[in-house]
Amino acid sequence: MTDSKLNIAMFGHKHVMSREGGVEIVVNELATRMAARGNQVVCYDRKSSHISGGKLDERREYKGVKIIPVFTIECKGLAAMTSSFFAAWKAAWSKAHVVHIHAEGSAAMCGILKLRGKKVVVTVHGLDWARAKWGGLAARYIKFGEKQAAKQADEIIVLSRNMQEYFKSTYNRDAVFIPNGVTRPEIRAAEEIKRIWNLEKDSYVLFLGRIVPEKGLRYLIEAWKGICTEKKLVIVGGSSDTEKFLNEIKTVAGKNVIFTGFQQGRVLEELYSNAYIYTLPSDLEGMPLTLLEAMSYGNCCVISDIPECVEIVEDRAAVFQKGNIGGLKKVLQELLDDEKKVQKYKDGAADYIIKKYNWEDVVDLTLDLYRKGFENVQNSMVL
Repeated sequence: MTDSKLNIAMFGHKHVMSREGGVEIVVNELATRMAARGNQVVCYDRKSSHISGGKLDERREYKGVKIIPVFTIECKGLAAMTSSFFAAWKAAWSKAHVVHIHAEGSAAMCGILKLRGKKVVVTVHGLDWARAKWGGLAARYIKFGEKQAAKQADEIIVLSRNMQEYFKSTYNRDAVFIPNGVTRPEIRAAEEIKRIWNLEKDSYVLFLGRIVPEKGLRYLIEAWKGICTEKKLVIVGGSSDTEKFLNEIKTVAGKNVIFTGFQQGRVLEELYSNAYIYTLPSDLEGMPLTLLEAMSYGNCCVISDIPECVEIVEDRAAVFQKGNIGGLKKVLQELLDDEKKVQKYKDGAADYIIKKYNWEDVVDLTLDLYRKGFENVQNSMVL
C-alpha cells in the first residue's frame, strides 16, 4: 500500500488554520501536505473562539483539507474534552482509514474509535498532565488519556527520544519517534515592529510561546531585572487559560519589557527576523516548534538544559541549567556583551536546523506509519 491514497481524520487541535499553539502548527503542516499528495484529509476543529480573541477564518476547506467544526463548551477543562468527544464520534462513523489524535487529553477517546474498527494513531506532543495550568480532575483526565493511548492506540508518535523512553519505562509500550519539521523562512526587515513598538534589528531579546508557567517566564523576568543592557525583552504570545499568570508577570516585569500579545503573519516574521537573541527557558516541552523556527531564521538561541531542547540544538545554542535564574542571567549577559559570540551561534543555525528537521520527511514517516498493517485499501472510499 506504499502508493495508495488514504482517508485521514485528525482532531485534538483547536483550529487548523491558526498558530494558537504548536499542536495547531503541526496539524496544519501534516494535513495540508498530506492533502497535496492526493490523500483525503478531514480536520475536526473546535467551535470556539481564537485564544487571542481575534476573528477566526471560517472556511470549510483549506489547501485541500476539509474542515468540520464540532460542538465545544468554551470553559477551561471542558473545551478539549467536549470537542474531542464529538470529533471522535464523527470520525468513528466516517470512512476514515486512519484517525490521528493529537495531544494526550484527546486520546481519552481512543475507545470510541476502536469500537468502530478504526486505526488510531496518537501524537503525544508533551506530558500535558504535568503542565502547571492543569490540576486535580483535569490533570487526572489527561493522564487517563495518556493511559488510553498506551493501551489502545495502534501507534504512538512522540517528538523526542526522552518521551520514547518514558512510554517504554512507564507502560512498556513502544513509541515511534517522529520529530516536528521546519521550512526556510523569508527574512523580513523591521518595518511593522518599528512602527508598533519602535523595535529595530538586534535591539531586543525575544521570547515567543504560550504565556504559561512551564515556559520559564518567571525565571526570565527575574533574570532580566539584573541584566545591564539597553536592549528590550520582548515577550510574544497569548495566554492559554492562564490570564492570572499573565497579569502576575506583567506586574513584576520592568520598564524595558514589552508584551506584544499573540502575533502571527508579517509581524511575527519580523520579530523572528530581527531578534538579537531568542530564549526559551522552559521547564517542560514536547518538541518546541518556536525553537525550530527561531533557528530557521538564523537566531542565536538560549535554552534550558531539558532533553527536549538540547536534543534539537546539540552544540549550536547557549544552554543554562533549568530553573537557575543566576545561570540564565549569566548566559544572557555574556551574549549581550559579546556580539562576536552571538554571531558565531547565528552562523549556520538556519542551514543546520532545516537540514535536520524537514516537514516532507516528517510526512513521509507519518504516512508510512498510517499504512503499516493495511492491505488492499480501496482508493474510492471517501470521508
